[in-house]
Amino acid sequence: MLDRLIIEFDKALRTLWASAPTVRSMPGESLPEADMSDAERRHAAALMRINHCGEICAQALYQGQALTSRNPSTRQTMERAAFEETEHLNWTERRIGELGGRKSLLNPLWYAGSLGVGVAAGLLGDDWNLGFLAETERQVERHLDVHLASLPPQDRRSWEVLEQMKVDEIKHAETAVRFGARELPLPVKFAMKLSSKVMTTTAYYV
Repeated sequence: MLDRLIIEFDKALRTLWASAPTVRSMPGESLPEADMSDAERRHAAALMRINHCGEICAQALYQGQALTSRNPSTRQTMERAAFEETEHLNWTERRIGELGGRKSLLNPLWYAGSLGVGVAAGLLGDDWNLGFLAETERQVERHLDVHLASLPPQDRRSWEVLEQMKVDEIKHAETAVRFGARELPLPVKFAMKLSSKVMTTTAYYV
């Protein structure tokens, strides 16, 4: 048990402060950097910061869910999704740097909150656990659509990153449904949407 806790603590430290690994190349990296005004560059960097925060939350959520999942196959699904989404962490962090921005100062807070939600979801049972995964990915997909529409049109490098992230999120939601995700009650979906709104609004600036 102690070994498991040490491993999970190490995951948290790596997620928050180490560069995330990636197998795939960053989407759009071969494209030239767009000619943008300072305001457009700040806006694009802020959007990428929000998406980086979202990936921090996803890592913590999956970690918490995997910790309390009773089913080994469900646990493997969570761990596989988390590993795949470390690439999103890598891409968004790199793009933030290219745009001259910075990561959110509140990332440890986002991580802790999402870890708690993940632990609670896992304790409810694997069908609810997978339901949280599926709904999380659906909500991420929707806010990615908003960001794709809000990016400066010439910023194709950021656009390619977000578009590939959207493809991956859809796949993860479909996987959760295939493994038996339960549809969450509307009040729970609303609460998730509200908390996401708080995070995205705050992370745009901080």
